[in-house]
Amino acid sequence: MVTSNIFHCRKNSWPPEEYISRHTLQLFDFDSAGPPKQAWRRRLNSHANLLKEFSITFKEAIKMVRLGIRLWSYVREEASHGRKAPIDPFTRESCKPSASQGVPLGGMGSGSISRGFRGEFRQWQIVPGTCDPSPVMANQFSIFISRDGGNKKYASVLAPGQHEGLGKASDEGISSWGWNLSGQHSTYHALFPRAWTIYDGEPDPDLKVSCRQISPFIPHNYKDTSLPTAVFVYTLVNTGKERAKVSLLLTWANSIGGVSHLSGDHVNEPFIGEDGVSGVLLHHKTGKRNPPVTFAIAACETQNVNVTVLPCFGLAEGRSVTAREMWSKMAQDGQFDRENFNCGPSMPSSPGETLCAAVSASAWVEPHGKCTIAFSLAWSSPKIKFLKGSSYHRRYTKFYGTSERAALNLAHDALTNYKQWEEEIEKWQSPILNDERLPEWYKFTLFNELYFLVAGGTVWIDSSLPPTNAKNDQDLPIKVESVDVEVTEAKVNRKQSTVSEHSTINGCNGSTGVGLKNNGDSAIPPNKGSNNHLSHHFKWQDQLDDSEDVGRFLYLEGVEYIMWCTYDVHFYASFALLDLFPKIELNIQRDFAKAVLSEDGRKVKFLAEGNYGIRKVRGAVPHDLGTHDPWSEMNAYNIHDTSKWKDLNPKFVLQVYRDFAATGDLSFGIDVWPAVRTAMEYMEQFDRDDDGLIENDGFPDQTYDTWTVHGVSAYCGCLWLAALQAAAAMAEQIGDKFFAETCKTKFFTAKSAFEKKLWNGSYFNYDSGSSSNSKSIQADQLAGQWYTASSGLAPLFDDFKTRSALQKIYDFNVMKVKGGRMGAVNGMHPNGKVDETCMQSREIWTGVTYAVAANMILAGMEKEAFTTAEGIFTAGWSEEGFGYWFQTPEAWTIDGHFRSLIYMRPLAIWGMQWALSIPKAILEAPKINMMDRILISPATFSLSLTGNGVRKIANKAKCFGNSMRQCTC
Repeated sequence: MVTSNIFHCRKNSWPPEEYISRHTLQLFDFDSAGPPKQAWRRRLNSHANLLKEFSITFKEAIKMVRLGIRLWSYVREEASHGRKAPIDPFTRESCKPSASQGVPLGGMGSGSISRGFRGEFRQWQIVPGTCDPSPVMANQFSIFISRDGGNKKYASVLAPGQHEGLGKASDEGISSWGWNLSGQHSTYHALFPRAWTIYDGEPDPDLKVSCRQISPFIPHNYKDTSLPTAVFVYTLVNTGKERAKVSLLLTWANSIGGVSHLSGDHVNEPFIGEDGVSGVLLHHKTGKRNPPVTFAIAACETQNVNVTVLPCFGLAEGRSVTAREMWSKMAQDGQFDRENFNCGPSMPSSPGETLCAAVSASAWVEPHGKCTIAFSLAWSSPKIKFLKGSSYHRRYTKFYGTSERAALNLAHDALTNYKQWEEEIEKWQSPILNDERLPEWYKFTLFNELYFLVAGGTVWIDSSLPPTNAKNDQDLPIKVESVDVEVTEAKVNRKQSTVSEHSTINGCNGSTGVGLKNNGDSAIPPNKGSNNHLSHHFKWQDQLDDSEDVGRFLYLEGVEYIMWCTYDVHFYASFALLDLFPKIELNIQRDFAKAVLSEDGRKVKFLAEGNYGIRKVRGAVPHDLGTHDPWSEMNAYNIHDTSKWKDLNPKFVLQVYRDFAATGDLSFGIDVWPAVRTAMEYMEQFDRDDDGLIENDGFPDQTYDTWTVHGVSAYCGCLWLAALQAAAAMAEQIGDKFFAETCKTKFFTAKSAFEKKLWNGSYFNYDSGSSSNSKSIQADQLAGQWYTASSGLAPLFDDFKTRSALQKIYDFNVMKVKGGRMGAVNGMHPNGKVDETCMQSREIWTGVTYAVAANMILAGMEKEAFTTAEGIFTAGWSEEGFGYWFQTPEAWTIDGHFRSLIYMRPLAIWGMQWALSIPKAILEAPKINMMDRILISPATFSLSLTGNGVRKIANKAKCFGNSMRQCTC
C-alpha cells in the first residue's frame, strides 16, 4: 500500500501560472470555467512535430522475410474482398502522424472524433474498425467581436493558422476565413474527459475566453457514458471599458472524415428544438453500404444569447452561399437571418461537392461582465454493420431509439445535462487530484490515458436486441459444448446476493463434456445428504434482468491492429474497466468464457510458418474476438497458431479470479467456472516432463510474438504458477473442493521446478534454454506475481526474490536506458546492454512499464515504481518528449521511434492506481491457505481427469472440418 512520504517527484510539475496569468485564472474561478491545476498543458502555438515510426534492422528483416511475403499476400487477398487485414504494415495513411492530439469527444462505443490541442477535429472513427486521422479543417469554432461605436472589430478562427489543408486566402473556401490567431497567449489544458482552451486576450486584448469541452464519460454510469455527444461551454469575461457584442460560430462539414464529404447525397436541415436548443442536422449517406450517420450541431438560446443558423454553405462556387460569403456575413452582422430556420431540408449534395453548416450564438458582454454560451455536438449512427454480415444496435439506442434523428435529442440533452455530468466527473476525480502524496504528472496522465476507451475504436451494443441478418443457429460454424462439473456450489439470488450451499451439476450433456472423472469413476463422491440437485447452465448477459443488462462491449487492440478485445493485451488494460465499469469487464469475461468452450473448425493459414490449423480450438482462450464478424468469427490474428500460446489461458484464469474477488459476484463466478476449469485442463498438454510446469515451444508463443522462448520461461511460467493459485482459490469459493486440492498440489511441484530452473540468485532468467538471451533480464518476468498481489492472493515467491528481481529490473531495464527517462526496456543482458535478439526485446512497451511499476508498488518499492512510470510520461507526454500524448503507442525504441499508435496496453496505468487503492472486497476476502493439507498424491496428480483427456482436444477437433457440424468421434 502507498505510504505517506514516498514520492520524490515534483509536487507541482505543471503549475498553471507558467501558462496563464494568475489574474486570468482568478477571472475564470467560477462555474468550472478555469482549468484545474492538475492538467496536461500546451500552448496553442506549440509545434506539432511529425512522429517517427520504427524500422526493423537488416538482421530482423532477414528473419522475417518469409512472414513478410505471406503477410503481403494476405493483405492483398483481404483487399480483393473489400476488407482491411487486421495487421497491415504495408499501407500508410496519407496524413502523417503528428504530435497534435487532444481529448476525444463523446462517450464510449458509439464512434468517436478526437480534437487536437490546437482545435482541429480529427481521428474519425464513426464506422467500426476504420480510422481516418486527417483533420476536417472546415470544422472550427470562430469568434467575432465588435465594441460600442464600432471602432474595434475582431474576427478570427479560434485555432492557429499554421494548418495543413489551407490554400490561398483569395479562394472561396475556408482559406478566406480569418486565421489570425497566433496561439502565443492561448493554452490548452486536458484532464480527460474534459479539456479547457483559454484565449488570454486573443484576438481581443480586452476579452478573456474559456472554452470547456465536456464528454459524458462517467464511471459506473452505463447510460450517459454510451452517448455520442459532447458540449463546448464558452465563458466570456470582458475586461475592457466598453461593452462588447461577441458572436461565436461553429462550422461543420457533412463528413465522417477522409474524402467522405465528396461522395454526394448528403442533406442538411435546420431545427428549432425545446428549451431554446436550435441548430442544424447534417444527414450523411455513408459509402460502402455502411449505415447512415446524422450529426447535430446546436447552441442554447437564453435571455442574453441569440442563436441563428446557416444550414448550407459550400467550399467552392456553385452553392448559393460560399464559405467566403458566410464569413463576410458573420464579420458584418455577427449572426445569420432568422428565416433560415424555415428553409427545410437542403437539396442533396452533388458528388465532389462539400456541404457545410454553421450555428452562431451571439451575446452582449458588459464591461467587467461575464457571459456563458454553450454549444453541443452529437452524432447518431444507430446500427453497426460488420463487413461479414452481422448488424447490431448501439448501446445508446436503448435510451434514444434507432432513428438517426436521435442526434437532435442527444444534442438537446447534452446541453441540459452537462452540469450534472461535470459534478459526477469532479466527484470521481477529486480524491485522486487532491491526494498530495501523488505527483502531478501521474494524476493527469492517469486520467488522460483513459482517452483510449473512447478513441480506441470502441463498440458498445445493446445486447437485448438480437443482431439483424444473423445466421441461423444451424448454420453457425461454432460448436459450444457444455461441461460436467460436480461441485458443492453456491446458490445465488442474483438480486439480493444471498447464498445457500447445495450440490449441483454444471452442464446438461455430461457425456461429451470435460469433467472430473477418471476411468468412469466419480472423482467427487455425490452429496448423499442432499436431494437438492440444480442444473446450472451458463447465463450470458442477454439472460440477465433488464436492469443488469449493460450490453456487450468491444475495443480494439489498437487503431493499427484491428482486432477486438485482444486478450493478451486486455490482461494489462482491464484494470481500467474493472475499476470504472465493472459490469462491462464481467461481460467481456463472459464472452471469453463462452469462447473457451467453443470450437471453430474452419481452416486458417498461419503466416509465420505457412502451416494450416483450425480457427478456434476448444479449451484454448482465443487471442481476440475477431475483426469483421466479432463474437462469431474469433481469432482474426493469424501470425501464429494462438491455440499453442502459453499465456492466454493463464491470463484468462487470473483475470476471472481478480474480477470475481473484486466484485464479489458469485453468480459471475458460477457462470464462468466451467470455462476456467477447462482452460486449466487444456494447459496440461504443455507440461511435457510432468514437473507441473508448462514449457514453451521454441517459437514466440505468447504476447511477445517476435521473441522466441525455449523451455520454461519466466513470463509464462510465472503466469502459470499464479493461475494455479487463482484456480485453487476460486475452486474453494465456488465449492469445487477436489479441483482446489489438485491445483494446490500442482502449484507446489511447479513452483519448485520454476525456481530451480530459472532463479539465478538475483532474478529469474528469461528462459531455461541455452540461447544467447536465455539469461536476459525481462522487465515483465513477474507478471503472474503482479496479478496475485492485485487479487489478494499469497505471494508466489518469498519477498527477497520478488524485491530482488524488481530491483534488478529497475537498475538495468529502467535506469540504464537514458537514465530512467524512457520506461523499462523489455530485455536487458546482465552486462548492461540492451537485448537486441529481436524487435520486441529491444523495445520499451509503455503498458508493460506501467505494469512493472504497479508490481513495484505492491512490493513496497514505491519510489522505484514512480520513477519507472515517470519515464513513460517524460518520453511520451512531457513537452520535452516525443509527442505521443493521446495516442500512446504500444512501443518505442530507445531513439523514440514508435510502433502502433493509439494502443490498448497503456491503460495498464490503472493497474498502478489499483495497487495504490486495492478494493475493500479483496482486502477483506478470506485468504486461501496454500499450505492446507493436500489430499492428493503429487505422483498421480493431473488436472485433466477425463477418459478422453484434454490432450486429445486438438486432434478431436479435426473431425469437424470446416463446417463444425456435430461429430461422433
